[in-house]
Amino acid sequence: MEQHLHHFIEQFGYIGIIIALAGGIIGLPVPDEVLLTYVGYNVSTGTMSYSLALTCSFAGALLGITISYYLGIRLGLPFLHKFGPKVHITEKRIEQTKTLFTKMGPFVLFIGYFIPGIRHVSAFLAGINEYRFKKFATFAYTGAFFWVFTFITLGMTLGRDWKIVRYYAEHYSIYLIPLLIIVAIIGIFFYSRTKKHLPHK
Repeated sequence: MEQHLHHFIEQFGYIGIIIALAGGIIGLPVPDEVLLTYVGYNVSTGTMSYSLALTCSFAGALLGITISYYLGIRLGLPFLHKFGPKVHITEKRIEQTKTLFTKMGPFVLFIGYFIPGIRHVSAFLAGINEYRFKKFATFAYTGAFFWVFTFITLGMTLGRDWKIVRYYAEHYSIYLIPLLIIVAIIGIFFYSRTKKHLPHK
């Protein structure tokens, strides 16, 4: 994995990061977190610039998530069910994301980047559900920045130990789903209580 990433970054540089992340979010088999962490490692060695790496990663994430959103508007759910499994977006993950999205769409758009499979479907579902672009962009773009910033900075901080992120991403990402549901429920509860106590105009 490290050798493939090394050759990819060496050959395509910053433009390659944009293309790879955009493709990965749309559904191509790109190990996004591993790529971002490796980019962070390259920043730690001085091979890449932190600001340029962050900017290009953010641009790639925005490109991918926006394309996915417009595909949802144009093609709808039947397309996702038909072609999703061909790019490793399983029926089970589609149904999980639909359930989450119905209950807390904006939250899923923001935090879904951190769960492989969820980020591939969330923007598509936003398009299917006819989310206004402004609402979609507010949550999805903010989440994109938070996601790329987290993993690039993590890779930069870990240095030579950056590969441990791959292990945790592969083995423990599934456990984030129930955890995020709990966090969302708590957040909604406190938000509703705060709203009730606000003075009405």
